[in-house]
Amino acid sequence: MAQQTRWATETERGHAQRMADRFRQMAAEGHDLAGEARTLDAIIAPGSAVLDAGCGSGRVGAALAVRGHTVLGVDADETLIAAAREDFPEIEWLVGDLTELDLTAGGQRRLFDAAILAGNVMLYLAPDTETEVLRRVGGHVRPGGPVVVGFGTGRGYAVADFDAHAAQAGLLVEQRFATWDLRPWREDADFAVTVLRRPAG
Repeated sequence: MAQQTRWATETERGHAQRMADRFRQMAAEGHDLAGEARTLDAIIAPGSAVLDAGCGSGRVGAALAVRGHTVLGVDADETLIAAAREDFPEIEWLVGDLTELDLTAGGQRRLFDAAILAGNVMLYLAPDTETEVLRRVGGHVRPGGPVVVGFGTGRGYAVADFDAHAAQAGLLVEQRFATWDLRPWREDADFAVTVLRRPAG
């Protein structure tokens, strides 16, 4: 059995449903919820296959699908996946632990053109599983494809540690920004958006 995630151990009961409802309300009020999707869309080819790792209730994957990409979303939280399936039934959503990610089709590993980990996914993983998650996600991306990761920098997970975990997972740091709207990176930024790349060969 996989180790419990921080999402399971450090959030209050009912948090997942409250989060899903909050994003539904924000969408109904016309808030912009597609920033992460726009960033990834800008660096991948039209009609790409995208793995939304730690997809939550589906807002990022849904925004990518609207832009013409084929999306598969995976999250360990059954409540969030249920919300994604209800709100965006045309997209494939799976319950799964990212430390055990092993997606297959026809006996072969499923490969995607890109992957995204948005919404502070890295901060909610089980302790000491960051490298394994990046390795598993990166292993589902075609050689040369990007893995885009965003998380808050002031919550106990240092950017230097993330870079080390990415290197251990075999991923190269290509670019870094301070926000999803691509403002320049600075050392005192409270958020980091990193474009990792799976080596082409």
